[in-house]
Parts: sequence; C-alpha cells; structure tokens
Amino acid sequence: MKKFMPFVAALFLVIGLAGCGNAGQNAAKTGGQSLYDTIKEKGVLTIGTEGTYPPFTYRDQHQKLTGFDVELACEVAKRLGVKPKFVETKWDGMIAGLDSKRYDMIANEVGITPDRKKKYEFSDPYIKSRAVLIVAKNNHTIHSFKDLKGKKVAQSLTSNFVKIAESYGAVNTPVDGFDQAISLVTSGRVDATVNDNLSYYDLLKKQPNIGVKKVDELCHASQSAFMFRKGSGKLVDQVNKALAEMKKDGTYLKISKKYFGTDVSK
Repeated sequence: MKKFMPFVAALFLVIGLAGCGNAGQNAAKTGGQSLYDTIKEKGVLTIGTEGTYPPFTYRDQHQKLTGFDVELACEVAKRLGVKPKFVETKWDGMIAGLDSKRYDMIANEVGITPDRKKKYEFSDPYIKSRAVLIVAKNNHTIHSFKDLKGKKVAQSLTSNFVKIAESYGAVNTPVDGFDQAISLVTSGRVDATVNDNLSYYDLLKKQPNIGVKKVDELCHASQSAFMFRKGSGKLVDQVNKALAEMKKDGTYLKISKKYFGTDVSK
C-alpha cells in the first residue's frame, strides 16, 4: 500500500515473531560490520510489516500473522539461515521505522518508485500489480479516474496511491490502510479509494457482498519488493539470491498460487 495517521508515524504497535520463528533481539548497530554479517551473527532477520493489509500481511482467524509477503519473508529468512522476527506498525510510520533501525527490511508490498530508490535499496521485484479505482456500488457519478476532481478519497499518506488520486484532483482523507479506506467508502464518508487490484480481488473473494465496485484500472503495472536502508548491499544480494532460488525450485509459485491463484510476479 502498498501501502501504507501521519501523527503516529513513530508508533509501533506489536513486536514479535509470528508463524515462522521464535523471538530474537532488536536490530543492532553494525558499526564497521556489514548488516548481513550482523544478522548472521545474531541469527535473526528483523522485518517491518503492517499485519493489517490482506492478503499481503494480516492476522488470520487464530490471530497468527500470515500473508503473501509474510510467507515470502519467512522463506527468505530460512534460506539465509536465520529466524524471522516481525515488527508490526502502521504503514505511515513504517519507513520511519526502517530509518531508525527498528528492523532490517520491510515486507509489505512496497512499491518501487524513483523517489524511494534515491534514499533506499530494494530487492528484485517479486510482485506486479495495478491501481484500481473503487467506489460504492450505489455510486453512479464516478466512472473513471478523470471523475475524481474535487471528490473525497481515502488513502494512506505515504502510499503510491495517494499521489495517483491527487494527480486527478481528488481531496484525500488520511487512513491507516486498505480496510479503513473501504469502510469509509461503504459508509459514504468518502467517494472513492485508489488501491491495489490484488487487494480488491481478495476483498471480493472474502466478502462478495461488501458493497463496492471497481470502475477503472490503470494499465501501467507497478512493481513491489523488499525495502532496505542504503548500505545494505550484501543483505540485498543474499535476499535476491534466495528469491531467485525460490522461483527456480517452485516455492515462490506455490506461495503465489496459495494467495492469488496465479503467478503475481509477471
């Protein structure tokens, strides 16, 4: 959010392992040692994620942290020979958490953008998605992105989607994430939200009578990847190696089909 309350940018809600490992220590200051070597020494890869953005990162009916990005990150950690430790936080504070070394990387369907690439490093892309325009089913005034001028939308402040909505003249109401945006749309407090097509299809699969519809979709596909601080080169290289191995041996496709029914890297 892809993703994804500006005044709580540094508030981190839950710290803990979920679904694929035991508790570890916080990310260390590396000094002259590479981040990767420090992680190997500790035996823990600390990962920032939302935990509220299905199907990428969320808690299931048993309150276990799961999702496409979570499973990918767990598998990467396994192949690096370390345990994963997840730090859950709101999207709008997630990048600040990376800057302050609360975690070593972010796994949250983070879109790769030119501005972000200037300040951060990314793994090889592992997912492609498109922006869709979502409105209430009884909305008959918005048919395309061009109809957003002067309309109210609900978007996370630091997501790619808020820029898309505002580029068409929409007025944003900040939200924590996708679920809250959909709630504002269905309640009529906003006119629309721009979000990820994969999240939209997952929403309809789980709640077919939710009362929203897609009215437009951008043709351009965006790419998402794991996100790192600058200077994480060796760690990024090892993560890329793990991702390549997962695609080669079929592990990536298995996880992708579990959540989407298809290969979402293409």
